[in-house]
Amino acid sequence: MMRSRGVIVVLALVAGAGPLAGQQAVLPAATTSLVLAPGDVVRLKIWREPELSGDYQVNESGTAVFPRIGVVAVQEITTDSLQRYLVTTYEAYLRNPAVEVTVLRRVNVLGAVRNPGLYEVDATKTVADVIAEAGGATGEGNLKRVELLRGGRRVSVLLTQEVRLADAPLRSGDQLFVPERSWFNRHSGTLAAGFLTAGAIITAALIPRN
Repeated sequence: MMRSRGVIVVLALVAGAGPLAGQQAVLPAATTSLVLAPGDVVRLKIWREPELSGDYQVNESGTAVFPRIGVVAVQEITTDSLQRYLVTTYEAYLRNPAVEVTVLRRVNVLGAVRNPGLYEVDATKTVADVIAEAGGATGEGNLKRVELLRGGRRVSVLLTQEVRLADAPLRSGDQLFVPERSWFNRHSGTLAAGFLTAGAIITAALIPRN
């Protein structure tokens, strides 16, 4: 690895590949949607090393600060690449380190949910999982119309309950908004009962009496 103005730049750590003599290997561009971006949180778990484990946020410049390593440029790096880098780097301090890396997205869950607010959620979770963390939808919530908002504007994307955050264009700082069902849908049961009652009254009135 090399240092640039105090920031550690992660080099390629692809299994079975290494830099040629005298050349620096650059971390390859991310090939999956599950990459790190500003606002994300890296949840680091190192077996038998609780003082090194924890949650580390990626700041606006795309860097995160890890214990004993310092500032690391992680923007647009896949979790697999970061995990390999951390294993290799911590080998200087630990014997056979077992490192687990999880990306958390910081998402505002708003609208017709029981506990609206900001949540740090595992990017491998589904939309349904995120809404469940917010206490689930209220009785008025329409889970078939969940919206993704960014900067106050709606992002045109279909968010079903089964969609993973990693497979959606969702970034840290975005909002998941659960709208209310329409007045008709919310009162359809009452309206149906009213129509049945009215129909029964009308039918009874039309029946001739002896």
